[in-house]
Amino acid sequence: MKFISQELLLYLGPLLAVFGVYFFRRTRAHAQHKEQLQETVEAGLAEPVSLHPVIDPNRCIGSSSCVSACPESAIGVIHGKAQLVNPSACSGHGACAASCPLEAIKLVFGTERRGIDIPYVKPNFETNVPGIFIAGELGGMGLIRKAAEQGRQAIGSIKGLARGSKDYDAVIVGAGPAGIAAALGAIQHKLKYVLLEQEDSLGGTVYHYPRNKVAMTAPVQLPLVGKMKFNEVSKETLLEFWQGVVRRTGLKVRFNERMEAIERAGGGFVVKTTRGAYNARAVLLAVGRRGSPRKLGVPGEELPKVVYRLVDAEQYRGQRVLVVGGGDSALEAALALSEQPGTKAALSYRGAAFDRVKPKNRERLEAAAAAKRIQVLLGSTVERIGAREAVLKVAGTSISLPNDAVIVCAGGVLPIDLLRKVGIDFETKRGTE
Repeated sequence: MKFISQELLLYLGPLLAVFGVYFFRRTRAHAQHKEQLQETVEAGLAEPVSLHPVIDPNRCIGSSSCVSACPESAIGVIHGKAQLVNPSACSGHGACAASCPLEAIKLVFGTERRGIDIPYVKPNFETNVPGIFIAGELGGMGLIRKAAEQGRQAIGSIKGLARGSKDYDAVIVGAGPAGIAAALGAIQHKLKYVLLEQEDSLGGTVYHYPRNKVAMTAPVQLPLVGKMKFNEVSKETLLEFWQGVVRRTGLKVRFNERMEAIERAGGGFVVKTTRGAYNARAVLLAVGRRGSPRKLGVPGEELPKVVYRLVDAEQYRGQRVLVVGGGDSALEAALALSEQPGTKAALSYRGAAFDRVKPKNRERLEAAAAAKRIQVLLGSTVERIGAREAVLKVAGTSISLPNDAVIVCAGGVLPIDLLRKVGIDFETKRGTE
């Protein structure tokens, strides 16, 4: 018996040690997720801003596969069940739902307290306005695979329309997964198309994911290209793949061109942009729900030094940079800039305090301001932007800051008013699919 006990101990010892380490790490992770959720609630950021997951606790087994799949670290596991612990960070791409082994996650729009307007779309992706189609995130689909499939099917529906004397068969707005797939379909069907993208890069919402995070968990079928032969892919690899697709297929994208209006014209539409106008038989809206960047509306904002997101803090090394905004993205941008050698960062916010931000970001900002790494200007507004300075009004007095770059982090504006003006109907979602 003694021999058997020693033998059992020999085998059970390492096994117990492994389980001990596992449960220790699991308990620590759960405590961190619980703390993150508490901070989110205290900061008033508990309401999701767009498409987001809802977890069925009766199905959830706490496997943490959704936690690993989420690019924004928006999901955590508390008391053995997955929860949305950082709703404001969720972009609704749906990798969490795709990764769940028991289908315990569904994606919904809005909550009981906060409804979200979604355009009405038919099964063929046409809106109630004949000739205007919607695919992808704007219509309620954040999954990359399904958004691309919607873009492919939508351009197939446009192919079936009677052709007229328009310059283009389709104007495609947005170069994310749905827009890229639609444009490839247009080439395949020999349609005359133009693909517009308001930013300077492919990818849409994917471009804004954190670095090195998984952006897709299922293969995608693309016109001309075939199946994308990987099931998991990082953001960087996916963007590189799309760039290769553009080079190989001859797909044309008009970057830095934002849609400003859609007008009916003789059995078709005129799409007006920041650079011109396009006469087309149909319009396919493949834009995300980030919307167009909210602008300041001040003289000098058109200068090349003004941008609406921080891509790489290192590129501003040694420069004088003004960040405008009062949310987490603004604070995080200012903090990242302040860590660059020789960079002088300033943060302007019209409010009297940073109320709706994560406590940790607020604490880091206070520490950076105390160390004089960031100049914080509360109760301030930008009056104008010059080539070498930015003029702000602070407490009724105008001050001039020497300046090399301005980063505006003031959120986005969805084209809902523009779409309603052309006649598109919307329905309000309150926690429904």
